Amino acid sequence: MTYRNPLAAPTDLTGWVAEGPVGIEHRDGGLMLSSTADEAALDAEGRGEHAHFTFWCPEVFGADIEIAWDFRPLAGEGLAMLFFAATGVGGEDLFDPSLAPRTGHYPQYHSGDVSTLHVSYLRRKWPTERRFRTCNLRKSPGFQLVAQGADPLPAPENADGHYRVRVTKHGHDVAFAIDDLALFTYHDPEPLGGGRIGFRQMSPLVAHYRNLEVTPLS
Repeated sequence: MTYRNPLAAPTDLTGWVAEGPVGIEHRDGGLMLSSTADEAALDAEGRGEHAHFTFWCPEVFGADIEIAWDFRPLAGEGLAMLFFAATGVGGEDLFDPSLAPRTGHYPQYHSGDVSTLHVSYLRRKWPTERRFRTCNLRKSPGFQLVAQGADPLPAPENADGHYRVRVTKHGHDVAFAIDDLALFTYHDPEPLGGGRIGFRQMSPLVAHYRNLEVTPLS
């Protein structure tokens, strides 16, 4: 069965797991996420390595899925990301107590005891990312950049409504698209299996999400 979640009310987030300083508001039929990090965690531009967060869906999904959601950047030059097929490196559930605690600090996810794919989009955290905008697919552990494509999303002040973001993972192949514009594909010689999905944001981005759907693929 397809998992559908409008993300529109607190009851839609029952069982979701926050790692890091996640600020949550419901408005306009969806979910607004922002960082609640205090000043000690931020630099002069509102960023900081401990100001970011990950927000995990409580479901465990199979290996072959399509993940889609509506996304709109509202403010700030940060970064948005989706983790998918996330487990422990030994195949454990992502929340197995044998795994190291996670607090939203990025190295815990890309070079720790987590096995996952993660696609980053709306990459605006650093000046180099704003100068030449790409969407990146990485495989962890190891922070391996395995695919890259152009980023068509506008800055928050130019956003025109929501954009439909879509990740497809089927067999050895991963594809990424925004508003049905194909941005990259990746053929994984050692594909990951099933696991969890989670939204990640890097401060100071404020963004809106709604209409999450995860569809199993035969």
